[in-house]
Amino acid sequence: MTQAQQTSSAAAGEADDLVYTVVINDEEQYSIWPTFRDVPAGWREVGVRGQKAECLAHIETVWTDMRPASLRRHMDAAA
Repeated sequence: MTQAQQTSSAAAGEADDLVYTVVINDEEQYSIWPTFRDVPAGWREVGVRGQKAECLAHIETVWTDMRPASLRRHMDAAA
């Protein structure tokens, strides 16, 4: 199966055997990205790779405040 077929299968809700990396942006928002693709501009890897469920579990553990970093800074300054 080609990478395009794997991506298409994953999007259709079928079994996902891709390896993902956890990424973060400057606003400290997290996401996952397939490792066979270049990480998009504005995002960087945090060093966690694995199956989708593993990566999402990591994000659930570390991303405890969903507000963007700029909003948190603004609210802290106003307090």
